[in-house]
Amino acid sequence: MTKRKKRPDLYEVLGVARGADADAIKAAYRKLARKLHPDVNPEDASAEERFKEVSEAYAVLSDAERRRDYDEFGEVSLEGGFDAEKAREAQRAFGGAGHPFGGGGFGAGGFGSGDLDDLLGQMFGGGRARGRGMGIRGHDLEAALELDFLEAARGTEKRLTLKVPDERGVPRAQTVQVRIPAGVADGGRIRLRGKGGRGIGGGPPGDLHAVIKVRPHPVFHREGRDLHLDLPVTVQEAVAGARVEVPTLEGRATVTVPPGTDGGQRLRLRGKGIPNPGGGSPGDLYATVRIRVPKQLDEKAREGLAALARCDPEDPRADLFR
Repeated sequence: MTKRKKRPDLYEVLGVARGADADAIKAAYRKLARKLHPDVNPEDASAEERFKEVSEAYAVLSDAERRRDYDEFGEVSLEGGFDAEKAREAQRAFGGAGHPFGGGGFGAGGFGSGDLDDLLGQMFGGGRARGRGMGIRGHDLEAALELDFLEAARGTEKRLTLKVPDERGVPRAQTVQVRIPAGVADGGRIRLRGKGGRGIGGGPPGDLHAVIKVRPHPVFHREGRDLHLDLPVTVQEAVAGARVEVPTLEGRATVTVPPGTDGGQRLRLRGKGIPNPGGGSPGDLYATVRIRVPKQLDEKAREGLAALARCDPEDPRADLFR
């Protein structure tokens, strides 16, 4: 069986220890990338090749899942189409679950780790990696996308412009169209496949994650999929009852204020809340009654208020002291 050309250890490429944290890996990459960038070394082919190695190493080690696979399986995890679960099945089949891929023999028949490594290379690499550099998937990117409250609630489309490094690490402006589903929440993430960093050596591009920031609204606030607002009513409307208009995401709606409504009571409008991005039922709208007391009373109004006071409960604060 033909042996594959061994790739350099990715940690050694970046000059970091295997236990290095994400910040140390990023710092090492940036330092090397500045030193080896083709724009800094226009006539040095070896520097450009080294820059590609550094970029490939960082593409793997900066991705938590790909780094985990690399730590567990080694360079075979860099093969196109690699599947960690299938690799574990092969490991169990040819030598038991307790042996790492970089360890000694597998199984009583002396099936060596190098043979198993070649077998996995055939399983996941399709033979195309032997003696040649593998294409490396581009970095996943994040970009903040700020929305008005109603844009997030109703859904919309936005254009997002950001700097995306090409395969040589040079930032290039890229504009993408982002479809915002109705009901997206503050802090939500929208994934745009293939809109991230460009791949290296023919590898596929990474993804772009648009992180949503929703600006507050002067009237509505959101709790889950429910909308809440304060509803001012007059003393007469609270005492005698009324039908009043309230704003909703679709326009105006009418809500009934029952006679004798207390301040702080919540009135519910079913289905008038935030749409469900998954296609389920929308939330509800809750209008909390805030009674507006008149500030200036003439003599006649004061006499009416005194008459009204005869209907007040004997001690409205009695329940506070039980």
